[in-house]
Amino acid sequence: MSTLVIVRHGQSKANLANLFTGWTDVPLTAHGVAQGHAVGKELAHRHLLFDDVHTSYMKRAIITADIILDELGQDYLPIHKTWRLNERHYGALAGQNKDAVKAKYGEDQWHRWRRGYTDVPPALTQRTHDRRYDRLGVQVPLSESLQMTQERLLPYWQDQIAPRLLDGKNELVVAHGSSLRALIKYLDQIPDDQIDQVEVPNGEPIIYHFDEHLRTIKKELIKAD
Repeated sequence: MSTLVIVRHGQSKANLANLFTGWTDVPLTAHGVAQGHAVGKELAHRHLLFDDVHTSYMKRAIITADIILDELGQDYLPIHKTWRLNERHYGALAGQNKDAVKAKYGEDQWHRWRRGYTDVPPALTQRTHDRRYDRLGVQVPLSESLQMTQERLLPYWQDQIAPRLLDGKNELVVAHGSSLRALIKYLDQIPDDQIDQVEVPNGEPIIYHFDEHLRTIKKELIKAD
């Protein structure tokens, strides 16, 4: 049996300001840092021992992962960073206030951009460059739907995380609301038209227990106090 724990990073300053973020790097708030410590303490209380940690290229996820590992006393673990776990790229919506977008485009379109599976937000008119991705030969997206996010995430799951779980190892994934929703959709086989009902709050771990065939035996949602 193996265990997978997935955690959305602690509250960021963009979360607090109610902004679309995407691939923009933003710091954690003091509350976000506290959420990371709380997650680590909770996982330590459950005596969970991990073999690997996987996170994105965004500092809000990386720092949250570091805080969790420190609370666990497992700072020595290898941390695998990948752009494939990045948040969904919100295109031209990045940096905009969510309520302002809702007022401009209407609640239905706003909801489909935020929670739908196939709707792609308005694209950037020019591709941005970032050394993090340029060095990998990865083009920064102009915009992404949740489906597109899932398509670039699944190869990492299949090549890097699933094989370790099949070997009986325990894995920790610290990522983002949309990238984790994409993973949950795959793991729980959620239909396209029902994924809009799935929410992944900051700093609330989700624990999957798998059998030797990577079938879910038990799933736990740990609510914040």
